[in-house]
Amino acid sequence: MTATAATAAPPPSQTELARAAETLGRITTAFSERVVGQERLRSALLVALLSEGHVLLESVPGLAKTLAASTLSQTVAARFSRIQCTPDLLPSDIIGTQVYDPRNHEFETQLGPVHANFVLLDEINRSSAKTQSATLEAMQERQTSIAGVVHPLPRPFMVLATQNPIEEEGTYVLPHAQMDRFLLKEVVTYPSEADELVVLDRIESGTLGPDHEDTAPVASPDDIVELQELAKRVYVDPAIKRYIVSLVAATRNVGGLLGPQAAAYVEIGASPRASIAFFQAARAVALLQGRSYVTPDDVRDLRHSVLRHRLHLSFEALAERVAPETLVDAVVRAVPSP
Repeated sequence: MTATAATAAPPPSQTELARAAETLGRITTAFSERVVGQERLRSALLVALLSEGHVLLESVPGLAKTLAASTLSQTVAARFSRIQCTPDLLPSDIIGTQVYDPRNHEFETQLGPVHANFVLLDEINRSSAKTQSATLEAMQERQTSIAGVVHPLPRPFMVLATQNPIEEEGTYVLPHAQMDRFLLKEVVTYPSEADELVVLDRIESGTLGPDHEDTAPVASPDDIVELQELAKRVYVDPAIKRYIVSLVAATRNVGGLLGPQAAAYVEIGASPRASIAFFQAARAVALLQGRSYVTPDDVRDLRHSVLRHRLHLSFEALAERVAPETLVDAVVRAVPSP
């Protein structure tokens, strides 16, 4: 028996799974009372939260992205910050700065809005590259540095960044290295007509709108940290690990797998961060479904969210409007499943 196997934590027990299901059920119910529909968005937020990752949300305006982020933070009694990204936004506006206090004749540190549990970077691609990079240390290292002093970020901590795909004027495209740091990228679509009708009914009844009271907390930050630790104990079979690595490796050899035409569409495949994202997010999916183990379906269900922003498509693919999801689906079909 190896040292790793000897020290591995046991999978969650049925009692722990039941307690987790009860907590997640309360959060889901409270979330759905405020946000109509958007099940995929809710699932992506919960998966990222349990995986201690970050989410990039792409959609046109008005699809409840801000509402979803603030509602989720309220359900767990966590601190929420919204940062409206603009071209003149400075890094110090995000991480904080030192301000001179003339009364005491000394500088004091004022922490920026990134020092919250849930941080919404609205229209992140409207901020400059320098400001975008200010979030990298916070996202990756879970800390900020102000005047040489390190300030840890709270737990849980999650960045939710949004970008509008239809307005490119005056924007700064996110570098591939920064896109890679988002655990998931979720494309938020329009609600169904039935869901949109429910929105109007709730506004009419006063249960939704600017005058509606905040969502009452149904859990605590400590509950979320406990769920995060529980997700780390979800069992992943070695065959599933090999499947994850094979999927990600296949994106780096599209030509050998799908032929020269597909190879012309992909310039750069997914990095090892994609394998890590599959591994962590699949554990969260299993926990959300009340299981102590990961299945191949958990991995496949995450394929678009994990890979769509990690494939660097060629100009030819963009010119022919080849969607990254189409290439991802082709790769998944070609890789044998355990």
